[in-house]
Amino acid sequence: MNSKCMDMSFHEIFDTVYEALKLPFKNFVNPTKRIHYLYLVSTLVLALYVYYRSKTRQNFFKFLFHKKVWFSKSAWIDYKIIFFNSFVKVLLIAPFLIFGLYISYHVNEYLMRTFGYESIKLSVTETLIYYTIALTIIGDFFSFFIHYLMHRIPFLWEFHKIHHSATSLNPLTQYRLHPIELLLNNAKNIIVFGVVTGVFDYLSNHQIEKITFLGVNAFSFIFLAWGANLRHSHVKLTYFNFLEYIFISPFQHQIHHSNNPEHFDKNMGSKLAIWDWMFGTLIRSKSVKNRKVEFGLGLGDDKNYNTFWKNILMPFYNLFQKVTKSFKYKKETAFTKE
Repeated sequence: MNSKCMDMSFHEIFDTVYEALKLPFKNFVNPTKRIHYLYLVSTLVLALYVYYRSKTRQNFFKFLFHKKVWFSKSAWIDYKIIFFNSFVKVLLIAPFLIFGLYISYHVNEYLMRTFGYESIKLSVTETLIYYTIALTIIGDFFSFFIHYLMHRIPFLWEFHKIHHSATSLNPLTQYRLHPIELLLNNAKNIIVFGVVTGVFDYLSNHQIEKITFLGVNAFSFIFLAWGANLRHSHVKLTYFNFLEYIFISPFQHQIHHSNNPEHFDKNMGSKLAIWDWMFGTLIRSKSVKNRKVEFGLGLGDDKNYNTFWKNILMPFYNLFQKVTKSFKYKKETAFTKE
């Protein structure tokens, strides 16, 4: 009996480790992921366009795959965090993805109880079109809003710092997230997906299978194909000046990663720039185009995040220090009053 239990435990552990190690490589064949091979091909084409416009003398291969970018100390931390977070996804996030469908079900049930079982309101085509637009806009707003809070709330900033501690950018820097931020982002995605899907499931009178809602929508495809991988890179792809009021260009996101205090807390949008424009946090490429942009936290803080374990543990250490100081200050204040 004990040997059977031990055998099962071993197999469960092996399967978990195997799934976690496999997960980063699945991103290359998953069309919902930014580094899917088709998006990498389109990235290559756009990088070639930027290369010819830059009129640099070095060859294209060296321009794109510079060793200071792909083999820097910062890049190796990116690669390690990807695999570390794969275990977080398999163990903590994957089991909860089903909650998105539960939320959808309960939203739909609530609407039916409140407004009744009405006849079909939207056709299948209308549902897919309006659902795609709604999920894109609502999802993008909440991505901006959570990102905005991560920059504004000191507790959240301690965890978001890890993403900004990268001193060189490559497409895999996108996955350089502290596990706590990873959990928050996935919770946000699950809630937004569940609520929007529930509303449109009700409006279409359940004409569409839930699995259809999980597919890649047209706006996501365009975003991922049109240079999304260059957002975390040294390749300065910009959009027309007027267009950068609407959509965040790859170079605008690079500005967001700048270690120049002038650029802190700017360009926090995911796909759309309209939220930054509304909140007064928008910077267009035109104002920075001829200036060198360096990446990282700046202000001498980069050295505190120059190893993998520092990135994982530093947020907890910093928060512990702040709580200790606050407690000590309150104690001293109380003693002084006495």
